[in-house]
Amino acid sequence: MNIIRKRYVEALKNRMNNGLIKVVTGVRRCGKSYLLFELFCDFLIKSGIEENCIIKIALDDDINESLREPKKLSEHIRSLVKDSEKMYYIILDEIQFAISDEEYRHPEKPIKIYSVLNGLLRLRNVDIYVTGSNSKFLSKDILTEFRGRGDEVHVLPFSFSEFLQGYDGDVYHAWADYIIYGGLPLVLSMKTDEQKAAYLTNLFTETYLKDIISRNKIEKTQELDDLINILASSTGSLTNPTRILQTFETVLHSKISINTILKYFEILKDAFIINEVNRFDVKGRKYIGSPNKYYFEDVGLRNARLNFRQIEETHLMENVIFNELRYRGYNVDVGIVEKRESGEDGKKKRVQYEIDFIATQGSRKYYIQSALSVASGEKESQEKKSLLSVDDSFKKIIVVKDVIKPYCDNDGIVTIGLFDFLQNENSLEL
Repeated sequence: MNIIRKRYVEALKNRMNNGLIKVVTGVRRCGKSYLLFELFCDFLIKSGIEENCIIKIALDDDINESLREPKKLSEHIRSLVKDSEKMYYIILDEIQFAISDEEYRHPEKPIKIYSVLNGLLRLRNVDIYVTGSNSKFLSKDILTEFRGRGDEVHVLPFSFSEFLQGYDGDVYHAWADYIIYGGLPLVLSMKTDEQKAAYLTNLFTETYLKDIISRNKIEKTQELDDLINILASSTGSLTNPTRILQTFETVLHSKISINTILKYFEILKDAFIINEVNRFDVKGRKYIGSPNKYYFEDVGLRNARLNFRQIEETHLMENVIFNELRYRGYNVDVGIVEKRESGEDGKKKRVQYEIDFIATQGSRKYYIQSALSVASGEKESQEKKSLLSVDDSFKKIIVVKDVIKPYCDNDGIVTIGLFDFLQNENSLEL
């Protein structure tokens, strides 16, 4: 099965030989290694690059265990860069394996592998690509550690359009599978529901959680488990540490501090398990503090945490749309529009309306609502109300699961079907 991840291959092609270290980040098993070792290397060879000029090292492979020591890795790579007249492409997979436990415990100290990469960058005939599954040591600190020499490409699990490339069936059955089991590449190759469910459940517990617990020296593992489940149950709903603390105290009858909750939030974000979405006051043109919304990097992982018991299509569709917007390179916020309206008693009061997503990319901006259906006039009015409360001229869109042709109403609001939105990369321009 060969899924053409065109967007990411293009992102790498556009960054070739730019003098920066290309850092490919993403949750484990999302396809980073395949992207670099197969798709990108295939492009390099077809472009005329000699195979001996492509240096590929998978640091999570036990055969390369000795190369996890940064100095040895540097010596090994330099020994392979033999011809000063040729350009060498260095691809290092899962670079976090070259970060020692001591360095994880003391992140304030210099990390040796960063020095090695900065040193290699001084060679005029190398182009460096690394992958990693932990943003704490790869994306958040990259500009500081690489002194402006880092260039991040974040890879998500398969988008729905990528998923369709390898799916044996129609778009409707594909959607039914996708919102339950998500887009991790290995899931697409599995034939039965039992296989998919078992894989996702074990992957979360045996790979993600164990890695998080080990690297962060977490002792209260039950509290971390509970927090993940709370976030999974409230996907797409506003929440904050205080509300979660109340849930621990009143529902779980468990003691946990606000600081621990905040720490676990950061750990889950750093591991690319969840994404935090801030609220933006459209009229005030400023960000608002908590509560925020949280979405999962992959809906299949979210569902696995809940033993596939809370399959609420409304929230899952919202999560998929959020991930699709990020896949297309948009910055995404939740919109808040505040208005003064007359209540039943005739008195003016402040009313807040929520816009599911504000997608921004450069000078482009879109206001987007997600709705399973707007079949009734009341539901349509409800979805439009927040959009109509925005008085700027940026495009306003409602994405519905109904199979419809895109249309623009008298208020300038575009309604588009979910499958048209997901399968057409230019759907926001329809």
